[in-house]
Amino acid sequence: MSRFVEGEDRRQPTLLPSCLDDYVSEDNPARVVDVFVDELDLRALGFEGVAPAATGRPAYHPGTLLKLYIYGYLNRVQSSRRLEREAQRNVELMWLTGRLAPDHKTIANFRKDNGPAIQAACSQFVVLCRELGLFTQAVAAVDGSKFKAVNTRDKNFTATKLKKRMEQVAEHIAGYLADLDTADRLEGEAAEARGVRLKDKIDLLRAQMQALKAMEAEVAASADGQVSLTDPDARAMATSGRGSGIVGYNVQSAVEAEHHLIVAHDVVMTGSDRRQLASMSEKAKAAMGADTLDVLADRGYFSGEEILACEAIGVTPFVPKPLTSGAKADGRFGKQDFSYVPEQNVCRCPAGQLLPHHMTTVEKGLTLHRYWDRASCQACPLKPQCTPSVERRITRWEHEAVIDAMQRRMDLAPGAMRSRRKLVEHPFGTIKAWMGSTHFLMKRLKHVRTEISLHVLAYNLKRVTQILGTRTLIAAIQT
Repeated sequence: MSRFVEGEDRRQPTLLPSCLDDYVSEDNPARVVDVFVDELDLRALGFEGVAPAATGRPAYHPGTLLKLYIYGYLNRVQSSRRLEREAQRNVELMWLTGRLAPDHKTIANFRKDNGPAIQAACSQFVVLCRELGLFTQAVAAVDGSKFKAVNTRDKNFTATKLKKRMEQVAEHIAGYLADLDTADRLEGEAAEARGVRLKDKIDLLRAQMQALKAMEAEVAASADGQVSLTDPDARAMATSGRGSGIVGYNVQSAVEAEHHLIVAHDVVMTGSDRRQLASMSEKAKAAMGADTLDVLADRGYFSGEEILACEAIGVTPFVPKPLTSGAKADGRFGKQDFSYVPEQNVCRCPAGQLLPHHMTTVEKGLTLHRYWDRASCQACPLKPQCTPSVERRITRWEHEAVIDAMQRRMDLAPGAMRSRRKLVEHPFGTIKAWMGSTHFLMKRLKHVRTEISLHVLAYNLKRVTQILGTRTLIAAIQT
C-alpha cells in the first residue's frame, strides 16, 4: 500500500456533484468582496451601466466587474488579460461572478471608464471602517512615495537631459567623421563597405540631433520643463539614492495610528512633498470623522505656510524642521540658538544680548521681520562663533510662533518620527510588493489614481479582514 495521500481518479463520476458554493469556505475573503459590492449603491457612486440598455447585446453588470477587480487586486492579479484567464479557471472567481468570464477588453474598459466611481468605492470602505469604530485614535501619519509610470527614462526629456544627449550625439558624429576620413584614405572593397556603414551611422545621428532640437523647443514650451512621450503626465523625480531617479508619480497616503489603515490617498505629478501636508491632513481628518487630528510627517513636508494652514483646520502637525543654516554647517551659531522674547519683540542672542526689531519686508509673499544690534555685535566676545559680517541679523516670519510651538511639541515627543516610520512606510512597501517591479499598468494621471485606489481598497479590505475576521466583517457590512 502506498505511503502517500491518494487523490481521486479523474475519470471517477460522482453520483451527487459538488455545489460550487462548497469550494468556497465560509472564511474565504471572496465572500467579503461579494457582500461589500452587493451592499454598495453603485448608481449613487457613479458607475456606468447600472441601468441596462433597452436594445443591443446584454452587458455585464458593473457589480460583477467590480468584484472581479477587487478580487484580482487582493490576489496580485491586476492585468485585464490575466483576469480574463483567471475568470475561466479560478473556482473562487467562478463563484464570485456566477461563472461569467468577460473578455479582457471589457474588463479593461470598465476600469478605464469608471475611475471616479472606483475611487468613491474605495472611500466608501473607509467610511465603513469609521462606522465600525476602527478609528479611535485621532493620530495619522502622512508620507509620499515615488511609483514608476509606464514611461522609461529614455522617453522623458528635460533641458538638462537634452543638453547631455546632444553633446553625446555631437561627440559620436565627430568620432565617426574621423573614422570616415581614415576609411577614405584606404583602398579596397572592405574600406568602401566600411565607409558606407559610417555614412549611414552619421546620417542617423544627424537625424537624431534634429529630433533632439525639435524636442528642445517642446520642453521649453512645457509648463514644468518636462516632456514624457509614453505617459504625458509622468514626471522625472529624484529618489533617495544618490544620482538615481524614476519617471513616475508621487503617491501620497495618510495612515491612521491604531490599525494602520490608509484613510486618505492621492497622486500628484510633483516630486516634492512640501505642498501636500495641509491637503492630505484635511482629507485624513474628514475620512476619520475627527474634530481634531495629530499628523506626523517627515522633514520633506516642512513648510511654514502648510503648517499654518493645518492649524487653521484643526490639525496639529508634528514635522521636524530641516537644518538649512550655513552658519551651523560652518561651526557657528544657528538660528535655533537665538530665542525670541515676544513681550519686548526682540531676539536674545547666545551672549545674552537683546537684538531689537529694525525692519519688516515682504519676500515671496511672506512678511519677514529682521532683528540686529550692530553695537552689541562689535563688542561681543562670541562674534567669531556667530558671524563673519559686521553684525548678525535674525529673520523671523510673522507667523514664526506657529513653528516655535511645533518645535516644542517635537521636543516633548521624541518618539514621534519612529512612530511615523512604523505607521506609514509599511503600507507603501506592501503595495509595491503587490504591484511588482513595473508598478503602474495604466497611463495618465486620472487612470493612475484609479489604479492606486484599487490597491488601497484591497490593502484596507485585507487588513480589516485580518483584524475582525471574515464572518464578523460580513455581518458588519450587512448590518
